[in-house]
Amino acid sequence: MIWILIAVGALIVVAAIVGAVALTTGRRRNRGPSATLPPVDISPYDVDQPPAEGATAVALEEAPQAPPAPTLERPEPVAGRMQRLRARLARSGTIGQTILSILSRGDLKEEDWEEIEETLLLADVGIGPTTELMDHLRTETKVLGTTDAQAVRGVLRAELLKLVDPTMDRTLHLEPSLGDDGQPHPATVLVVGVNGTGKTTTVGKLARVLVADDHDVVLGAADTFRAAAADQLSTWGSRVGVTVVRSEREGADPAAVAFDAVKHGREVGADVVMVDTAGRLQNKAGLMDELGKIKRVMSREAPVREVLLVLDATTGQNGMRQAQVFAEVVDVTGIVLTKLDGTAKGGIVVAVQRELGVPVKFVGLGEGPDDLAPFVPEEFVDALLS
Repeated sequence: MIWILIAVGALIVVAAIVGAVALTTGRRRNRGPSATLPPVDISPYDVDQPPAEGATAVALEEAPQAPPAPTLERPEPVAGRMQRLRARLARSGTIGQTILSILSRGDLKEEDWEEIEETLLLADVGIGPTTELMDHLRTETKVLGTTDAQAVRGVLRAELLKLVDPTMDRTLHLEPSLGDDGQPHPATVLVVGVNGTGKTTTVGKLARVLVADDHDVVLGAADTFRAAAADQLSTWGSRVGVTVVRSEREGADPAAVAFDAVKHGREVGADVVMVDTAGRLQNKAGLMDELGKIKRVMSREAPVREVLLVLDATTGQNGMRQAQVFAEVVDVTGIVLTKLDGTAKGGIVVAVQRELGVPVKFVGLGEGPDDLAPFVPEEFVDALLS
């Protein structure tokens, strides 16, 4: 009997298993075909947009955008710059204002004339020019016999203008010359000066002056003692599209860099090649000799048309000895006076021209890139008396 019950139970279990299998099979038939899973490595392309022929199915990063070409600056026209900067130049005008106020007092006593003389000397006009101006002022005021401010101002203006000397040639000579091969050479300009006068900045500003006058310019970074000087010059050049020839090796021979700059200027047909040099103290004989070497080496490729000496107007008479030594070594042809807007020593214009017989050709009247102006004697004197 027990065996019969075991057999019946086994049959019931088997029947239950068979029924469950049948039920599961029926449910699968009702669901339809199973979905296909996507592959693990998914294509970066849209399924509905197959890749173009020859394209690879590798996920690509978006190509970096090339930086836009820098917009070149157009320097301010040179004509009229000094007129625009006249208000700044008037900061040197204490010389004229003080003298005018003294002269307009009328019956001048000896102490008044001494005050005028002191004013001229403090403005760094120099002893010789001061004596001349004093003699002429004494004579003219006696002849006129007037205390009228406008009449006195006219006398003073005429005398100051004589001292500044409007007859001096202040042209920047950039006419091309022909070489032995009959090919035109670029005009070459050598810029020299002591440390701290703002020489490299002046070269950059002069480049803008030349570009404003439609010259094709090449700059030479022959200040190889300071890597920052070459970088600074390259920045100035890039802003107006001017090529800068430099050495990547600090301490390279500056004469070689100057030579390469002139050579490159000839090869590309530039109008002007301007070479910046390292600042040097006038009492360092070795450095001054090096300056002479730079000029000689440049001359092998093209004659040096201009040697511009950069002087800091705020140094006054201290700059005179500097000017004398530089003039002896490299035959200075023109002066660039920087920082003239920040000093009451505007008389240095008179003193340096008298001492060297060389004209002031440009004056720096501010920190802006176009705050360098050709020197105009009449406007300078009028600013002193404004």
